[in-house]
Amino acid sequence: MNSKVISIVLGGGQGTRLYPLTATRSKPAVPVAGKYRLVDIPISNCLHSGFERIFVLTQFNSASLNKHIKNTYHFSSFSDSFVDILAAEQTPSNVGWFQGTADAVRQSLHHLSVHEFEYVLILSGDQLYQLDFKHMVEEHIKSKAEISIATIPVHANDVPSFGILKTNEESLITDFIEKPKSGFESWASEVSEEMAAKGRFYLASMGIYIFNRQTLYDLLQGNEHPDFGKEIIPQSIQTNRVVSYQYEGYWEDIGTIPSFFESNLGLTDDIPAFNLFDKKHIFTRARMLPPSKVSGTLLECSIISDGCIINAKLIKRSIIGIRTRIGANTEIENCYIMGGDNYQTLEQIEQSKADNTPIMGIGDRCKIKNAIIDKNAFIGNDVCINCGEKLEDGDYGAYTVQGGIVVVKKRAVIPHGTII
Repeated sequence: MNSKVISIVLGGGQGTRLYPLTATRSKPAVPVAGKYRLVDIPISNCLHSGFERIFVLTQFNSASLNKHIKNTYHFSSFSDSFVDILAAEQTPSNVGWFQGTADAVRQSLHHLSVHEFEYVLILSGDQLYQLDFKHMVEEHIKSKAEISIATIPVHANDVPSFGILKTNEESLITDFIEKPKSGFESWASEVSEEMAAKGRFYLASMGIYIFNRQTLYDLLQGNEHPDFGKEIIPQSIQTNRVVSYQYEGYWEDIGTIPSFFESNLGLTDDIPAFNLFDKKHIFTRARMLPPSKVSGTLLECSIISDGCIINAKLIKRSIIGIRTRIGANTEIENCYIMGGDNYQTLEQIEQSKADNTPIMGIGDRCKIKNAIIDKNAFIGNDVCINCGEKLEDGDYGAYTVQGGIVVVKKRAVIPHGTII
């Protein structure tokens, strides 16, 4: 079966909802859990499922994503496995950018056509989950589906955020409605007893699809609709055999700053909903970093990545990314510190001290709460972030505020003594 499937990971648009994390990188390249990238999640799910021919489609700020893919996913020269980037490109038949999810796949069909396959697995690049795609493909074949859509039962409160599907007793999808705000009570579907006990009666599309090869070509080449969720899928329900593959495990769309923040901090729980320690672990770039060094720090419910130098007083319910440096008597609580791409030399550090300017990382005697610190930030001594009244949402130059979460931008410099 594995040789019959090609996977496509959709890199998304500009990722404006994740700004400023997407200011200089594409959405799939955003760091998660201290040492991974978002794109590692769907790729790892594919590899654990035995599907090793993967295209990643992207067009915005793709340089860091290209570098990560190139440095991470290597296969034997004697296999046909690959993880390749397909960036938007001008061709004689098309001179524009990707206009949506379906348009991105449509413009990439000529790259797929040189491979042998019967099924196309289409995935989103901004979700956190663990799913056995092999079982989903088996169910797709067994049900004689032309299209399968992964669905997850959600509560009525969550319905306005999703495309909601209605199924019959054979799990065939009969209706689709995009993000209904009200009047959706009749859209409840048959769910398991466990989901019913939690009040999760509505099937939401997870943005994960399986298409038969010919079905995909017919649907995409027969029209110019740009999006799967808004146009292709709703119309195909009337003309094709579209089946729901119901999933009840952990799944989280982390396309916004608040959801991204909470999903990452959730990994610090004693038994997190998303298990980083599962045998089906996340693959990522193998960095030859030294072990982290911690001195005089009280650590509570936190994740510490490789290559860190930590002299903090307290780190509580936080994720500390690779190569993070934290000074003495600093307190960090409910934060995601993304770390650094490199270390400063001792000479650079001494020069910064002589000039009384911050060095890369977090300085001494800082208090930082409810914040995301992007990579390569320079946070000075005696800096206080989010330690007072709730801040107004907005962009403040070196940082933004969304939902009370302060996001310090990549390479930002926060001078000594700053209070945010």
